Amino acid sequence: MMTSNLIRTRLATLLPFLLFIGLLLGNLPSHAQPLDSIVAIVEDDVILENELNKEVSTIAQRIQASKTQMPPESILRKQVLEKMIIDKLQRQLAERAGITISEEILNSSAADIAQRNNMSLEQFRAELERQGMTYKSFLDNMRNEIAINQLRGREIGGRIKVTEREVDHFIETQEKIGEDNIQYHLGHILIALKEGSSSTDIQKAQEKAAQLVKRLRAGEDFKELAIGNSNDDNALKGGDLGWRAVSDIPTLFADGITAMSKGSISEPIRSPSGFHIIKMLDIKGLDNHIITKTHVRHILIKTNELIDDAEAQKRLLGLKARVIDGDDFATLSRSHSDDKGSALKGGSLDWVSPGDLVKPFEEAMNNLAPNEISEPVQSQFGWHLIQVLARESKDNSAEYRRNRIRDAIRKRKIEEETELWLRRLRDEAYVEINPNRQ
Repeated sequence: MMTSNLIRTRLATLLPFLLFIGLLLGNLPSHAQPLDSIVAIVEDDVILENELNKEVSTIAQRIQASKTQMPPESILRKQVLEKMIIDKLQRQLAERAGITISEEILNSSAADIAQRNNMSLEQFRAELERQGMTYKSFLDNMRNEIAINQLRGREIGGRIKVTEREVDHFIETQEKIGEDNIQYHLGHILIALKEGSSSTDIQKAQEKAAQLVKRLRAGEDFKELAIGNSNDDNALKGGDLGWRAVSDIPTLFADGITAMSKGSISEPIRSPSGFHIIKMLDIKGLDNHIITKTHVRHILIKTNELIDDAEAQKRLLGLKARVIDGDDFATLSRSHSDDKGSALKGGSLDWVSPGDLVKPFEEAMNNLAPNEISEPVQSQFGWHLIQVLARESKDNSAEYRRNRIRDAIRKRKIEEETELWLRRLRDEAYVEINPNRQ
């Protein structure tokens, strides 16, 4: 593979030639179809003007739908172009790392998204078409997103560790300040600095951040200023970081957050990435976490060349009739179940929590009263006969709290590292922007 210097040299030579060709094509007769103008060269790839226009149009529709005032077109195009450059650099890195997304993963992800929106896949495709997006474009975008997430997991997530001591320390700290039952809805603006920035650049960024704080406190719209000025990944979402507990807030901001009230704006906060501005959009409390556990057992019949769906159901209905007539469920499970692990325990899956089992099984189980036996239920593993033995609800707050804190600390570390990683990736890449096409 070519070195960065060689790429830089070749593309620097190539850009004037491509621009010259573009000018020639611009003088073609009106009936001719000129090639797309090049907006930017990103390492060994390009961003075309029609790609930028489409993305700007999509983002503009989202901003309008959120009822946020639209920034000037030049600012919006600049922000969108920067996002496209970062995305393209990540996709290039993913390709070089050999990350590929199979059709199976892609189709499964699309089906999951459709299901979460209470639609069949066919209905979801029709809705995309109605909104002006082809299903192919949707899959292409999703393929890129999954690849980028896998890349970040490999480059960043794999080296992020959270120790039990960190969880304990957080709990000890929060017990002292009493903030673990609070969630914060945060807005964020980042005025970024490159690594090794000069004192002049640092001063300019600090002055810009201070001016933005002044404008925000004077009543200007946070989302609008974030879209127009922030260098953060969430800029085009109006800087919205969503709801977070203290444990889910970057360490840099956490101490100051607890002293802020709804609607307040922080002073600029310095980090290696630049200057951060935080707005407290809202505050709410957290309830105790109560979960219902179920003691359940089953008999599984798998389908194969000799046993089809109808035969599997017939066998399970026969076994159900025998249990109703007085036969022991556990004994029948040991003799007939294809789930050999649970069959040894009379079909018992022990006590299970919400989310432990596959969805069709769990939904059928939740509809059963204690000691009731289901009709045959199909899952990806075969056909099941399910019996609920008992249920209990308990306050799982302590365990839930530790798991939530552990996940939040990990997420916070990943976010902090990702911010630095993306900024480094952008600073070290060869990017040439055509000033006439921004």
